[in-house]
Amino acid sequence: MSDLRTVAEPAPAKLNLALHVRHRRPDGYHELETLFAFVEHGDRVRVATAETDSFALTGPFAATLAGEGDNLVTRAAARFGAAFGGGPHAITLDKHLPVASGIGGGSADAAATLRALATLHDVAHDDPRLFAIADGLGSDVPACLLGRTALGRGRGEQLAPVEGLAGTPVLLVNPGVAVSTAAVFRGWDGVDRGPIGTGDLLAVARAGRNDLEPPARALAPAIDSVLAALAACPGALLARMSGSGATCFALFESAAARDAAAEGLSDTGWWCAATRLR
Repeated sequence: MSDLRTVAEPAPAKLNLALHVRHRRPDGYHELETLFAFVEHGDRVRVATAETDSFALTGPFAATLAGEGDNLVTRAAARFGAAFGGGPHAITLDKHLPVASGIGGGSADAAATLRALATLHDVAHDDPRLFAIADGLGSDVPACLLGRTALGRGRGEQLAPVEGLAGTPVLLVNPGVAVSTAAVFRGWDGVDRGPIGTGDLLAVARAGRNDLEPPARALAPAIDSVLAALAACPGALLARMSGSGATCFALFESAAARDAAAEGLSDTGWWCAATRLR
């Protein structure tokens, strides 16, 4: 077929520079305030028009998803088709992010799928219908669809873009343990410790916290070791767990300091990725 087209979209990892849990809502969700940011490292989604629908996995973490018959990428494609049409597609997910690790891999993949399909079918990336699909797929998917630093409220879907910190060196570290998001939220102590502040983004992030860290650390004590190691690295500006864990990150004052930290952790057996904020 001569009219086949292909679009590739990055699916960058999401970080929560701060994540404040304010209260549990009557609908079972939690009211949050969070500073979303994105790094250059991540997965990649390739979508092509095709004669029949297909889904393929590649990359170092492909095997962790290989047994799933349904995932956020295929759900995103199905819901896009229901809303906009467009026919069948061949989708390939190149998986470089650990699964269930607090950095929004699945949400980023779904968002990248929506962006790629929108490009293929001449739908604006800021089309409200696209964000409605994203919101229905999961709390982090709208932020990943926006793909830029933002303050998230509600479940995280109410987004206000903010400026600052682009290009800041980052080291991502995961100790190789998976933690259940639902179990971590169940372990939250229910105490509202106040809102995220305003002003300089780095200062606001450093003054903030991740309220899910204590329950995640109780479930996966390896997180303690990762955070302690990152905090002790020379040049680290902020060390924190992202989302519900177990991936942690540190922002660094220089790429050299980040790279030295990565080298220092190279014999731990942990997954590490040296990158920077988008």
